[in-house]
Amino acid sequence: MVGIGGAGMAGLAELALSRGLRVTGSDLVPSPSLDRLHELGIHFHLEQTGKIPRHIDAVVVSDAIDLNSNLDVLEAKRRHLPLFRRSQLLGFLVADWKVIAVTGTHGKTTTTGLLGSALSAAGLAPLVIVGAPLVGKAGPIQPGYGDWAVVEACEAYNGMHDLDPEWVLLTNLELDHVDFHGNFENLKASMARFLDSTQGKGGVVYCGTDSGACEVVAMSQAKSYPYFLDQAIGPLTVMGDHNLHNASGALKLIGAAFGPEVAAKSIPGLRQFQGAKRRLETLQTSPVTVIDDYAHTPAEITSSLRAIRDRYPKTKLTVAYQPHLYSRTQGQETAFAKALEEADQVVLTDIYPAREDPIPGVSSVVIGESVKKPCKHVASRHLLPRKVAELVGKNEIVVGMGAGTIETFAKDFIKEFDHKLKVSDPQSASRQDIRVAVAYGGSSSEREVSILSGRAVLSALESAGFHAYGIDISDLLLSGRALATLTGVDRPDLVFLTVHGTDAEDGSIQGLLEMLHLPYTGSKLLSSAKAMDKALTKEILESKGIRTPHGLILTGPTAESPIPLPVVVKPNAEGSTIGLSFVREPQHFAAAVQRALACGPSVLVEEEIIGMEVSTPVLCGRALLPVEISPRSGVYDFQSKYAAGATEEIVPARLGRKLLDLCQDIALEAHLALGCSGATRTDMIVNPAGDERDSITVLEINTLPGMTATSLLPASAAAMGLTFEQVCVEMVMDVLDGAQSDGP
Repeated sequence: MVGIGGAGMAGLAELALSRGLRVTGSDLVPSPSLDRLHELGIHFHLEQTGKIPRHIDAVVVSDAIDLNSNLDVLEAKRRHLPLFRRSQLLGFLVADWKVIAVTGTHGKTTTTGLLGSALSAAGLAPLVIVGAPLVGKAGPIQPGYGDWAVVEACEAYNGMHDLDPEWVLLTNLELDHVDFHGNFENLKASMARFLDSTQGKGGVVYCGTDSGACEVVAMSQAKSYPYFLDQAIGPLTVMGDHNLHNASGALKLIGAAFGPEVAAKSIPGLRQFQGAKRRLETLQTSPVTVIDDYAHTPAEITSSLRAIRDRYPKTKLTVAYQPHLYSRTQGQETAFAKALEEADQVVLTDIYPAREDPIPGVSSVVIGESVKKPCKHVASRHLLPRKVAELVGKNEIVVGMGAGTIETFAKDFIKEFDHKLKVSDPQSASRQDIRVAVAYGGSSSEREVSILSGRAVLSALESAGFHAYGIDISDLLLSGRALATLTGVDRPDLVFLTVHGTDAEDGSIQGLLEMLHLPYTGSKLLSSAKAMDKALTKEILESKGIRTPHGLILTGPTAESPIPLPVVVKPNAEGSTIGLSFVREPQHFAAAVQRALACGPSVLVEEEIIGMEVSTPVLCGRALLPVEISPRSGVYDFQSKYAAGATEEIVPARLGRKLLDLCQDIALEAHLALGCSGATRTDMIVNPAGDERDSITVLEINTLPGMTATSLLPASAAAMGLTFEQVCVEMVMDVLDGAQSDGP
């Protein structure tokens, strides 16, 4: 069975097994249906690679499978194995029963379940086969030892014609499955032929208030019995007037086929029926009511939302809807919009295509443009649970609706909403509920430094009580494990970035996290990219009146400096002091350029500014104390920067009060000029003899300052009375508070 995990296919697999057939199959993704098949001992493969076992006699294919490209189907054709549709297998399996077929555009599954429950209550013990698992039952098949089978008969692809029914219950008829039937006349003609198959046996029970059903019955030669709303049934467990209509149809058929006495005995079965999975299925009622529903046409959406309104008349209702099929959506965008307006708030995700290719101009966005209620579009269904959780509050109703992959929405939303309640106020939430992934490592030359930063931050956050854990970001990405770690309901609430250098401070990782919709510490993508480009940074700062060294960009080797010596030669886009040289003799210039070019495609040559080297951190919107950097070697290179004891770091820098204040002012101005956030560190050269603004020359801005034992930002914070743990906590809370204030 190719596509064995589908609800209908899985039910038939179970029935085939009970009939003594050996069953195996394939599908692509895990599902509850597959879990049940596994429990029953049915073997299957979570792949469709053409590896069909040798003992197979026939292959049954789901209607969702592409017969021209699926590898299992192609292998079956190569081996000349008989190919059957799901409906053909259904017809074969129920051939020994008298069949009551339930068909129509809407309500087939629920009506089949109602009819089965009613006949069971009357003692007829029917076999019941529905298109979705029934609530309170193990699966979509209800075994029966009686003579009758109640079967859901789908009009898609004329699957109903593979059945030979005694009776047909027709709930309604509208144009659907346009990709197959083309127009309503074709669909009615097909349905009329199906109704005619009951001639000489039982007959057709149909909804007397549905125009489509009435039209097709008029085209048929079968005996027919209309049904209308029967208030005598009383209250049902399942909600909605449309389900009272469905129950009325079931009761009418039982009366017509078995007589009034059996019909009377069947009523308790109608009242007690608990519904089918994803048919207005209520998953929880507190702290928010969550309903899962299969509705995927305008009429079904209207009926379902009105049923919810009737049950909860004064409660705010949000519907998250995934349109199903381009062909079903085309031309009905306005009708879908009007139906969805039964809710107070609408969230749309992209169309589930199933087997179809996109149709130009057909989009869920078009539906959204016509919705007159508050409406939001979330293109990825994977983002839908968390985005809807942002939009709703306690004591509201959320319904996930549609026939595609949105079936996973409701359960994921519950987890998202529960977690939201735990961390909705980061200041008062239990820190153990806040998941912080400390990203370290990376693939730049500063990988080892990053590992040290990551370990220090992780230790501090664990000590502060957060649910913190480390992730080697480069290892995760290159091994393909990153998405599993950074997505889903167990993803981190925040990523604390302790990566440095290229592919880290330049916006690369920030861009990935933004695509995953994950908050993170430090500057955003664009600010990070600007700061990494030293030449661009100089332009921006100079436009704001901040002094920088005179410099020029080189893109290739050269033996002569474009500006007078002494100069500093460094990669234009590299972190730390990697590839940096101080050139005071002409004969050393060419080698310095080659060294810098080894780190990147462009080189920045700047005048060497003589003075005190100072680094001034900014932490969450305020400037910290300037740090004086005094390397024992006289040159602040990579070794001097990171080796313990190689550089004396004096906090505050030995400057006058005015210069100290100016350093802080300029660091904050530079931070804001590039649109930075979180923590930055601005490196500058200060002329201690001056006391004016032009005594300070800014060299560069670091958007992810080091967080090691020898790093400058923690040292500056410590001089102001902030422990390393407090710094880390402040950076986390700054991001979480910002995420809350931004809102959905």
